Amino acid sequence: MGKGTDKLYITHSEWSSEDAFSASAGSGIRSKESNAAFRRLPFNYCAVSLQPFEHPVCSSNGTTFDLANIIPWIEKHGTNPIDGTPLKSTDLIKLNFTKNEDDDYIDPVTFKVFTENTHIVALNNTGNVFAYDTVQRLNIKAKMWRDLVSNEEFSRKDIITIQDPQNVDSRNISSFKYKQDGVSTLTKEQELERNDPARNVNKSALGNAARVLKAKEAVELARSKRNSSDPNHNPALPSKSNGGNSNSISRSMQTSKAVPFNAARHTTGKAAQSFTSTGYTPHTAAERALLTDEEYMLQPKRVKQKGYARISTNHGDLNIELRPEFAPHAVWNFVQLAKKGYYNGLVFHRNIRSFMIQGGDPTGTGRGGQSIWGKNFNDEFEGPVTHDTRGVVSMANKGKNTNSSQFFIIYRPAKHLDRKHTIFGQVVGGLDTLSRLENVPVSDSDKRPIDDIEMKEVAIFVDPFEEFQKAKREQDEAEREKEEIKRQGGTEDDRTTWTGKRIRADGTVAAGTEDGVEGVGKYLKAAQSSNNGLVEEDEIVEEWDEVPEEPVKKKAKTGGFGNFDNW
Repeated sequence: MGKGTDKLYITHSEWSSEDAFSASAGSGIRSKESNAAFRRLPFNYCAVSLQPFEHPVCSSNGTTFDLANIIPWIEKHGTNPIDGTPLKSTDLIKLNFTKNEDDDYIDPVTFKVFTENTHIVALNNTGNVFAYDTVQRLNIKAKMWRDLVSNEEFSRKDIITIQDPQNVDSRNISSFKYKQDGVSTLTKEQELERNDPARNVNKSALGNAARVLKAKEAVELARSKRNSSDPNHNPALPSKSNGGNSNSISRSMQTSKAVPFNAARHTTGKAAQSFTSTGYTPHTAAERALLTDEEYMLQPKRVKQKGYARISTNHGDLNIELRPEFAPHAVWNFVQLAKKGYYNGLVFHRNIRSFMIQGGDPTGTGRGGQSIWGKNFNDEFEGPVTHDTRGVVSMANKGKNTNSSQFFIIYRPAKHLDRKHTIFGQVVGGLDTLSRLENVPVSDSDKRPIDDIEMKEVAIFVDPFEEFQKAKREQDEAEREKEEIKRQGGTEDDRTTWTGKRIRADGTVAAGTEDGVEGVGKYLKAAQSSNNGLVEEDEIVEEWDEVPEEPVKKKAKTGGFGNFDNW
């Protein structure tokens, strides 16, 4: 029963040993130190300041520092603050971390986010940081000793471990030498700020005495600004920093971002992608996708300007009115193909009296044709237009969503074609030409004209999309001008009050007008200046020697009873 013996009992020394679990073991007999003071340094923290680094560097043993904190330490001590070994600034290795859109550190090859459980390594010769799994699978096992980012050669000795989840003691803050020795890592400025007694006082508990300290701090701050800033600075005027703070506060209070004009109704789908696959960078926000200029214009009811085109045939001209409001893709396809000269020289391969005439196929068989995008595009049936009149222009197709380059013009109403073919135009000129085309002789078998009806040229007179873009540019230019005027303080009327006083850029009202002349109002001032410009004759006041005549007294009326004064 005893340790290493056949005794049937355990001695006191065996019971109170280090590897025993007894009441005596907790009274200071164990020499093994407790791990209660363990604190782990994150991989993205500086080992000196214990704060996230901005300019990461590391030593040969993989300890990470911030360049702004380790350089003053080396200049003062010349040692490694972690283990006390000699350290020079030339021994530091600059680390090149990769971040994703969410500002998280990731592996540059697999795009996986680094966590506290990730085995992170860096290469000594390049400073690029990878996950150890990536280096092991793509470099060590594949025996391809080249940097996966810069393609530079390296060896196994160049691999430096930044963080090893199996060896957490290497990043134990309590084991750092400068922590055990109690050496301060603060700079001179930080020490002066910490030793300032005014900063170590709880002002909220001082009552009225806190006002005196605040007044002293305000005076010191004003002196420092006066000494370091422009000598022409006027402390009575509001500073730019205050204005900037108010702007930043107002911006921070805004809960939603402005939606771009070309924002789509659907999202980018990155949140769903990252949720279902670990190969994508994690996204938690559902951001709206942005449309291109073409996609933005081809939205229904976006472009409402009508376009006009002319189809010149060997029997006359047809003037077509294009309607992009409800069929933007069909009109865009027709306009762009016409500008390319796609329809020039083609023939109408099908002509049925009292029904329609069809063309737009380069092969002339009715089985060819290609849209401007190189593939078929979808039908557009959202508009109220129907095949209810002669001269309606529609897209020909082979079924649902198979529009290409072929189109047809009907000779009479054909209601059975509604919601089967996309209507994008109407013949508004050349109806006599349309009648001549209807009367062209055709073969009985395939209804093909015996004599070719050729489209000599399809010319675009008014492109509705160019007009829309022009109007959009003018509107954007006008908005930019308004923003520029607003940024400069507004127009002349906006910078002047109704009393004629000038409004400064900071919002205060000047004591007088711009030229320093006091006045009641800008309109009185303008009237005064206009009166001063007129040349008037001098007035001559004559003297009167004669005594002015007294007015003749009116005689009292006689007759009647009078006022009875003589009674």
